[in-house]
Amino acid sequence: MAVIAISRQVAALGDEIAAAAARKLGYKFIDRKQIEEKIVQLGFPKEKLSKYDEKKPGFFASLVKDRDEYLNYLQCAVLEAASEGNCILIGRGAFIILENLPNLLSFRFIAKDSVRMERLKTEFSWNDKQAQARITESDSNRRGFHKSFFNLEHEDPQHFILTMNTGILTVPEAAGIIENLVKTCITSEKEAEGKKMVANLLKCQRLVNQLLFEYKVGINFLHAVSDSSGSFITLQGVADSQAAVDRTVQLAAKILPSCSIKSAITVVQDFKNYQ
Repeated sequence: MAVIAISRQVAALGDEIAAAAARKLGYKFIDRKQIEEKIVQLGFPKEKLSKYDEKKPGFFASLVKDRDEYLNYLQCAVLEAASEGNCILIGRGAFIILENLPNLLSFRFIAKDSVRMERLKTEFSWNDKQAQARITESDSNRRGFHKSFFNLEHEDPQHFILTMNTGILTVPEAAGIIENLVKTCITSEKEAEGKKMVANLLKCQRLVNQLLFEYKVGINFLHAVSDSSGSFITLQGVADSQAAVDRTVQLAAKILPSCSIKSAITVVQDFKNYQ
């Protein structure tokens, strides 16, 4: 069970390489449309997707609860896909959501602006100005998305096992490199550990989503952290009363009766739920 996360610049052939690598490995390629469909299926309103999906939220959108709601559904969608294993996910911050999995391989695909411009001009019959405008807009949106949701500089190479220049490498060459690294780097031990870890992460995220969206608990920035066994879960966040904390812990224990639930939620008496 290996999981591959792809990050790419526009017109850097990331989708084409991901699809080619999936065919070579016999993996499932989970593209943007499938992630979007899963987010909506989990409960996020379809009409709100365009505000947040792989772009920096506008000023007001970044202040409302919809933003954190989107992130919780996004994380659940990515974790559900990863839990099935043998998959390739592209975009949506999958490389950072899954970063600690021992069976994860993250790749980033780039190319010179001049190369990307020629590809866009050929594909859409655009002129230089139109192609450059698309590159500038896309690069800005992706940087903004990762900064806003993950406080992350998207271009930082430390988050990837390898960054590939598709102005030099062809699609088959890049896909072959991915195939070789999967076979070289992912051991049965890493697969077993990764499967267990993603199961715990998914359990915690589903718990958070159920508490927030089904039970409407009054906890802001709610997050759940599991120990390695998955038996002990700590809830984190901010509440304006101890009563809200106690209710949340009780509900969590009801949802996961086999787990020991602990609270690390901070109570701030004059804290008001943000809208």
